[in-house]
Amino acid sequence: GMTAMPEAKLAREAELPYAILCMVTDYDCWRAETEAVSVTNVLEIMGQNSALARKAVVELAERLSGTERTPDPNGTDTCLDYALITAPSARDPEMLDRLQVIAGRALNG
Repeated sequence: GMTAMPEAKLAREAELPYAILCMVTDYDCWRAETEAVSVTNVLEIMGQNSALARKAVVELAERLSGTERTPDPNGTDTCLDYALITAPSARDPEMLDRLQVIAGRALNG
């Protein structure tokens, strides 16, 4: 999609820090004086972008490994405290197990 707003909102709701890495494949939509971009060009640049994205993710993972999450002054790390509306007694145990990875803090608290 052309926007990442739905993903950003869902990530915030799940207390997940979120960042997006955008990479351009072509500029012909606003450069009237250049030739049109071909599928071949776009695929070539997408391949280059994919390699750069993989390197960026590896670098980020290395930098973040061993760091502790700290409280967010904006409250992103506690959003689930106000997002869960199903009464604890009505929650499906199987679903609770599946949600532990992203919502364990709020579900178990």
